[in-house]
Amino acid sequence: MVRVGAHTSIAGGAFNAVEEQVEYGGNCGQIFSHSPQVWQDPNIEDEEAERFRSLSEEHGVGPWVIHSSYLVNLCTPKDDLREKSVDSMQKEVDAADKLDIDYVNVHLGAHTGAGVDGGLSNAASALDELDVPDGVTVLVESDAGSGTKLGGDFEHLATVQARTDQDIEFCLDTAHAFAAGYDLSTPEGVEETLAAFDEVVGLDQLACVHLNDSKHACGTNKDEHAHVGEGEIGEDGMRAFVNHDAVANVPLVLETPTEDGKSFQWNIERVRELRGE
Repeated sequence: MVRVGAHTSIAGGAFNAVEEQVEYGGNCGQIFSHSPQVWQDPNIEDEEAERFRSLSEEHGVGPWVIHSSYLVNLCTPKDDLREKSVDSMQKEVDAADKLDIDYVNVHLGAHTGAGVDGGLSNAASALDELDVPDGVTVLVESDAGSGTKLGGDFEHLATVQARTDQDIEFCLDTAHAFAAGYDLSTPEGVEETLAAFDEVVGLDQLACVHLNDSKHACGTNKDEHAHVGEGEIGEDGMRAFVNHDAVANVPLVLETPTEDGKSFQWNIERVRELRGE
């Protein structure tokens, strides 16, 4: 059975994210360790972490991903922002270790004038500063590529991996890739996109997928998610993607909206329908 789940809330305790996941019918998932809009440290008590671990094991939910704060910018040329970003990421990987979570997901961020090459070097060296616990892997996520944000081009991901000493892997966001110009709306486009990822980065480095449809057209660099099969990627593209051999064993994490009477549960069921499960 496919590993598919949603981004769930730790409000009231990290263990609540597991119970919410089970309600949706998910068997893997993603959380924030704290509010992603502010600089804040994870505050996870030992008993809370134990309940999270035991519930995840009891219900067979995993792997889990911690998504880093939206404020983190690994590409920045600004010393103060870099310091805050590295400090925040260190606390995230430590929280992942405490919760027995495999992955911490992060966007590269924006170079804000440092240039593409300079921004990628900044990101690689920032990653080098992390002391990542054994059993935790940092995932760099593909981006929609608006403004000076990096990660929209698969070459950006490969360059950071080549320049860092950190053992990183990757998360491919389907809506982001589509917005960045990789056409996933047809079976042929899915094949071409995954072949390009394999050639440039390597599918063996793909540890997670953020499975989202897009409200905007291919190549617009606009990041706004839609329900699976109901956006610009559409049903044909999504069906081809979730059934592709390259992602057969890769966890699919949904960040789809809750609107039009459809929630994460609807989207999880939709993925399973598209896979014929």
